[in-house]
Amino acid sequence: MDISQYKNVILLDHPLLKHKISILRDKKTPVSQFRQLVKEIAVMEGFEALKDVKTSLVEIETPIEKTMQPMIEGSKLCFVPILRAGLGMVDGFVELVPTAKVGHIGLYRDEVTHEPHEYYCKLPEHLEDKEVYLIDPMLATGGSGIDAVKLLKQHGAKHLHFVCIIAAPEGVKAFCEACPDIPLYVGCLDRQLNENAYICPGLGDAGDRIFGTLKE
Repeated sequence: MDISQYKNVILLDHPLLKHKISILRDKKTPVSQFRQLVKEIAVMEGFEALKDVKTSLVEIETPIEKTMQPMIEGSKLCFVPILRAGLGMVDGFVELVPTAKVGHIGLYRDEVTHEPHEYYCKLPEHLEDKEVYLIDPMLATGGSGIDAVKLLKQHGAKHLHFVCIIAAPEGVKAFCEACPDIPLYVGCLDRQLNENAYICPGLGDAGDRIFGTLKE
């Protein structure tokens, strides 16, 4: 897939990120390591996604003198995971900006139609004044991401970003066509979706692997 046609896609390209995603894919990776890797990857992706956050000069005093130095206003940032797999990435983002607000959107996928359905939504007030980062490990069909964006916009969000670890071409296409104004950060672009709308080669169900609910 040639993603250059989509100007809002940022495909992250770092050897360490690729390495960690490769371990994440391995079906032998245990829950504890999988969970830690998702957090570490979130830190790396968050570092890139937050690079354009605005700063303002604040007076501080060093051991030598008073000085005006750039600082971000954490309360102007909001991280919103899509439940439940997105929860695995929250700690990584919050580690970068501990003062950021955190909201939650709950969506589940119908196993037959593969369409997303909302079951929970709790968001901070005044989203219109915040840079909102929607986070989810997987972008498969794109349906959950698109619906989450619509929900955030209904609650006033104006400055949105989406961050995922692995994406399918079908999901990227759907998201970019529906949300061409929203930056999409992708850790790795995979080959395709299978007949069950799972990303190939993918890593399986991210939520099950994070929370240890895989069927034996």
